[in-house]
Amino acid sequence: MNPVRPIFEADLQRAVIDYAHMTGWRVAHFRAAQTGGRWTTPVSADGAGFPDLVMARRGRVVIAELKADKGRLRPEQTEWLAELGPDIAGDRLRVFVWRPSDWFDGTITEALR
Repeated sequence: MNPVRPIFEADLQRAVIDYAHMTGWRVAHFRAAQTGGRWTTPVSADGAGFPDLVMARRGRVVIAELKADKGRLRPEQTEWLAELGPDIAGDRLRVFVWRPSDWFDGTITEALR
């Protein structure tokens, strides 16, 4: 497989979702919407900063926050990732921060095999 080389975060997201679907994963993504002149993801309770993708296949769950190569995690994203990963990860739950460079070096496709 030789996918289109993702550059922007949105391109990376599309590539990851496409690959996940090709390899049998179910994928959830909560899309941001523009309200009041700013982008926000409509969530309630403690949802602010929730990771970009939640993927499940045969009893395994992969949670991924996607960032551009120079993108920074917001504090609420860091808090979610700390609560979810790696101390509780193990074989059934894996938590990642993925960047375009992870696509090119095979890290993402390896995690979703």
